[in-house]
Amino acid sequence: MATRQDNTISNIKTLNYDAVIVGGGGSGMRASLHLAEAGMKVAVLTKVFPTRSHTVAAQGGIGASLGNMSNDNWHFHFYDTVKGSDWLGDQDAIEYMCREAPKVVYELEHMGMPFDRNEDGTIYQRPFGGHTSNYGEKAVQRACAAADRTGHALLHTLYQKNLEQGTEFFIEWIALDLIKDEAGNINGVVALEQETGTIAVFQSPITVLATGGAGRIFAASTNAYINTGDGIGMAVRAGIPLQDMEFWQFHPTGVHGAGVLLTEGCRGEGAILRNKDGEAFMERYAPTVKDLAPRDLVSRSMDQEIKEGRGCGPNADHIVMDMTHLGVETIMKRLPSVFEIGKNFANVDITKEPIPVIPTIHYMMGGIPTTIHGQVIVPDLEAGTDEDGLYAKGNVVKGLYAIGECACVSVHGANRLGTNSLLDLLVFGRAAGKHIVDEFHHADHNYKPLDPRVLDFTVKRLDKLQQSTEGYNAQDVADEIRATMQKHASVFRTQAMMDEGVEKILALGEKIDKIHLGDKSQVFNTARIEAFEVANLYEVAKATMISAAKRHESRGAHSVSDYDRPEDDDYAPNGRNDHDWMKHTLWYSEGNRIIYKPVRKVPLTVDYIEPKVRVY
Repeated sequence: MATRQDNTISNIKTLNYDAVIVGGGGSGMRASLHLAEAGMKVAVLTKVFPTRSHTVAAQGGIGASLGNMSNDNWHFHFYDTVKGSDWLGDQDAIEYMCREAPKVVYELEHMGMPFDRNEDGTIYQRPFGGHTSNYGEKAVQRACAAADRTGHALLHTLYQKNLEQGTEFFIEWIALDLIKDEAGNINGVVALEQETGTIAVFQSPITVLATGGAGRIFAASTNAYINTGDGIGMAVRAGIPLQDMEFWQFHPTGVHGAGVLLTEGCRGEGAILRNKDGEAFMERYAPTVKDLAPRDLVSRSMDQEIKEGRGCGPNADHIVMDMTHLGVETIMKRLPSVFEIGKNFANVDITKEPIPVIPTIHYMMGGIPTTIHGQVIVPDLEAGTDEDGLYAKGNVVKGLYAIGECACVSVHGANRLGTNSLLDLLVFGRAAGKHIVDEFHHADHNYKPLDPRVLDFTVKRLDKLQQSTEGYNAQDVADEIRATMQKHASVFRTQAMMDEGVEKILALGEKIDKIHLGDKSQVFNTARIEAFEVANLYEVAKATMISAAKRHESRGAHSVSDYDRPEDDDYAPNGRNDHDWMKHTLWYSEGNRIIYKPVRKVPLTVDYIEPKVRVY
């Protein structure tokens, strides 16, 4: 086993580990736990204290077909996820996730995670959007919940278990760049300690990116300020493409004016969305599951109500969510955090009056392309395309894994089902951990000296900021990115709007290149951190805007009015064009180039679910 060593490359400290995990959220800590339990020397780098990672904001539950409350099995979960993805999800990965779901939940239970309980002692489960039994027949209770603080309970459970196993945490460090050798293998990361401003090399044969989402590319977001796509930026700078970045989920119920998330668990417990007339309007859009339709459908329905003049408030610019009929006891038992959010962010007592809500950017369906084991995989460009013009063959990037929201397996496709995010973290964090341990026992554990030039790129980035005498403020540029994305890549899109958005985003490149750091101090210089973060945000924004403008259809969260067609259209029902667009987008930063690869249509053990019109 490798041991920690101190040496220098150009007077910079080098720390050696068996595995380095960037990100201390749910996926990172689930992977690190598996590695630490196997006796590996593990370092977890995290921008914030681990229990403050954004997984803490996940409220509603973990999707798993335990069947504790009603008839359910993984086949139903598999079907719901494929349908929810609007058939863009890879069915082998989806089957794997749904089959593993009960196992990872029971593992958490045995670790001591405080799930809510039924009277018989089993884990409590609530209904969620798009969760059905018998292949879409009726809503089912599948979300394993700890009140409305499920992510909070999950993080604390995993952190405690990691401490027990001896995982080393480097808290308030930000990873800047991957270390890549001439063969294209990844050998660790260069990172900066926020407290002192010093940088260090973390050398390792295994690097795992678990840095979460990048929802801060939008002006109105449920995401924390730390969600700036750092892992995505690192991958892009190492020449790795991003997959399906046009697909961003808008959560239907962000607090109007604040963006703070109100869990889908509210509607799972029986909350009702109403327009200005008090009408429960979702009965018109999704007559079978109503308010528990998938998020893309609910968000578009709300937006439609507002556009047609049935919005609430003096400006008719939002919808309200009514929970008053649930009663004080149910709200305080099942939704205590939502009650507090109502008071603090909307000045509303949800036990007595409805709360104003609006669709708010929430989740990134795309990301760094990976295998089921979390290995980063890139197209084999030399192998060329198949008869459909798609890059069907890929090469694994040796030494690099990606898990969680920064990765694209792809289980979410064009639209993620609620509770599949926490499930994704657990299943693929665990899968990556298992694969790494298996590979580790067959690997050469001797460290090879790093070429001093591996630091050149990062040192130049640091020096450029430190030596800047004029230019643009990082937060001002970040605000321009957010305003552009909010206007040109929102819930409803048009081709002209997206094309204009591409021009505006690309025009910001000059400002990104001329970020000026006014404060040159070393100790806890947040302005320096923000300058690095805005570079990452910019890569995510470019990938999103360009990928969206290139996809000429409506599918899942990518709803483009130019391509609207009726539900019974023979060629592209509801605008979804499977003939031309059932394929994954891959965006390369160099040249802003787009290529495509096929959707994997062969599940592991069951039959392929054929595409059909997506109605609820």
